Amino acid sequence: MPLMVQALLPVFVLIMLGHVFRRIDFPGGDFWPQAERFTYYVLFPAMLVFKLGQARLPASAYGDIALLIGAMLIAMTLALALAQWFWRWPGPVFSSVYQGAIRFNSYVGLAAGGMLLGDQGLSLTAIAVAIMVPLLNLLCILMFSLVATEGPVRVVPVFKAIVTNPLIVGSVIGVVWSFFEIGFHPLIGGILEPLSNLALPMGLMTVGAGLQLKALRGASLPFIVSSALKLVGFPVMAAGLAMLLGLEGLMVQVAILLAALPTATSAYILARQLGGDAPLMAGIISGQTLLAIVTIPLMLSILW
Repeated sequence: MPLMVQALLPVFVLIMLGHVFRRIDFPGGDFWPQAERFTYYVLFPAMLVFKLGQARLPASAYGDIALLIGAMLIAMTLALALAQWFWRWPGPVFSSVYQGAIRFNSYVGLAAGGMLLGDQGLSLTAIAVAIMVPLLNLLCILMFSLVATEGPVRVVPVFKAIVTNPLIVGSVIGVVWSFFEIGFHPLIGGILEPLSNLALPMGLMTVGAGLQLKALRGASLPFIVSSALKLVGFPVMAAGLAMLLGLEGLMVQVAILLAALPTATSAYILARQLGGDAPLMAGIISGQTLLAIVTIPLMLSILW
């Protein structure tokens, strides 16, 4: 078994395990929605603070990864605008195609980054996530205001949600902790480390528990276009932009990995709240997560 597939296999096994547990209603009740909430607000922020707080990255890494991510998001937005010019989808449909092609599942990204690239790769992935999450939310809100929403988008609640996003807060605290080389007292480290170790497996299983496979029935052209752009086009685009910018090494691997990820489960909530095509969005999320089992190892083996 190739080394990359062997490293990624636990990621997808945990996702499918979560889906199976949810289907058989184990452990029952509303466990999985509460587990997702606990992971989002406690486990992942603890992991980001702990891992980033121990990282020792050069200052130039922050600027380089921000430049590459900005270029990736602009390039994909232009590609999606071209696709919309060609196919002329209704606004709600295009909003789901857009989210499906440009957003990424941070749980899967952080897990895969840690398993494939070690602690330094996980730290770089966390920094990239902290940069991408607010930019992606702003881009998606702008897109909804242009094509999908009938009334004005309420900016203040969205901005508040971005600023208080636990993944961003945890990343910022971790970066500051690392920059000042504070270190962790054994008591603090003893609390954060077990929470950090629990974050990735629990996060992946909640991704699986949230899959809606029924939404895949009658997969349409928007689903195919969005998935092809996200799972194949975006990583190729990231690799090309990294080459043009003269970047190399671990940072480029992280960017390609993030680009190759399936879209975020939170895209469904945004579609439902802001007038997007929520059923299509659910199908894109579930379909891409399943397709990524094949496409991520394939794209990484070609582009790394």
